[in-house]
Amino acid sequence: MTAYDELMAFQRETEALGQIAGRLGWDQETMMPAHATPQRAEEHGAMANILHARRIDPRIGDWLAAAEPADAVATANLRHIRRSFERTAKVPAALAAELAKTTSLAHRVWAQARADEDVAAFLPMLEKVVALRREEATAIAGDAAPYDALLDDYESGATGASLSAMFDALRPRLVALRAAILDRPAPAQLSGTYDDAAQLALSEKLAAVFGYSLDQGRIDKAVHPFSSGSGLDVRITTRTTPTDPFNCFYSTIHEVGHATYEQGIDAAHLLTPIGQGVSMGVHESQSRIYENQLGRCRAFTGWLYGQMRDQFGDFGIADEDAFYATVNRVSAGFIRTEADEVQYNLHVLLRFDLERALMAGDLAVADLEAAWNDRFKADFGYAVDKPSDGVLQDVHWSEGLFGYFPTYTLGNVYAGCLHEALRKALPDLDDQLAKGDAGPATAWLREAVQQYGGLRTPVETIGHATGAAPSEGPLLDYLEEKFSGIYGL
Repeated sequence: MTAYDELMAFQRETEALGQIAGRLGWDQETMMPAHATPQRAEEHGAMANILHARRIDPRIGDWLAAAEPADAVATANLRHIRRSFERTAKVPAALAAELAKTTSLAHRVWAQARADEDVAAFLPMLEKVVALRREEATAIAGDAAPYDALLDDYESGATGASLSAMFDALRPRLVALRAAILDRPAPAQLSGTYDDAAQLALSEKLAAVFGYSLDQGRIDKAVHPFSSGSGLDVRITTRTTPTDPFNCFYSTIHEVGHATYEQGIDAAHLLTPIGQGVSMGVHESQSRIYENQLGRCRAFTGWLYGQMRDQFGDFGIADEDAFYATVNRVSAGFIRTEADEVQYNLHVLLRFDLERALMAGDLAVADLEAAWNDRFKADFGYAVDKPSDGVLQDVHWSEGLFGYFPTYTLGNVYAGCLHEALRKALPDLDDQLAKGDAGPATAWLREAVQQYGGLRTPVETIGHATGAAPSEGPLLDYLEEKFSGIYGL
């Protein structure tokens, strides 16, 4: 065996163990007994120790020095392994294990605090998570900004400064569009209640429409919908709310976007470094284009209207046009995951600024709730009513996922670029979507983006698919055109 072959054989086992660790997290969110938390925290810590030891094994350095890539695939695999090896080697094993254990415990503390509307119960644990992540970031970053080290874990090559420039360009047009829309009469909203089992049945149909294979996956319920796994085992979760079936349907479509990305990667890359999505921004581009540009467009909502009438009977919306407006209704709200396309990114920008301040030491954890509430009032014009609608609403910080939030908006930007290219490639797309056929759209995405996994860098991935460098312009143009039409602006 060559050095490259030996390295890839070792890496395959590491990737397999990483999948097992991910399955522990999936189980914790969906099926784990409530009182198993302390043991699961130990299990997470043990897996983190094993994975950390493998990722800094001295043989990796030797193999990397000797390996000679024969093609673009080998070059990309080596790039990912080298980046992980150099990054992981900077983090002490004890710190990695403590982070895994603490975030496992913090998740349950957050969930209970959220249920109890008790911020104070969560803050001591969040203080520990922030301190540990700041220690890790400092170890990795050296002389660079600690936050950038965390961000690079989710979006290789991105920096806080580069994203700030992009977000600063987004904010004025988003704020102006939001103000213009909220000055107009709002479309009707759904009323009544919708059976949970019926929601899940239509949700499963939607998953199939968008290309999700249940032969290599499953759909379960969770408080916070997510996708987990890659290759031949990619699982998603959704949630049901009796008065809001859109929450279930669009959570499902969103997670299907993530899952079909993983299922769509070339099988030759299974259990290799490039056999998974290249970054969270690119991942989010898939979930957002499925959920919004495809799932909320006029053609597809016309088909969905008929499906809902079949499932629930007359639910009070007069026709397909009215239903399209209802699906895309812009209204005041607190929850990021339930926000409309216009306001969603404003939620993300709030979190981006706050977590950068936390990591820089400019904002104390004890002051986080007040800072959140002040910023929310300034951005949205009304006050947070309770912690579960404010600082406790997201799971991410309890899990130590600092640097993750900005990839949501970056994913929206990427989705805007991909949608522009998709429309040019498939001029009859609306005719297909009106029949409930998302196959051509998902096939284009599989061909242009998904099959390559981590072969290219994030920016290169979008550039290869669209023929242009990523920019916020297509997203803003799309939003202004769409919502101007709906609201008669």
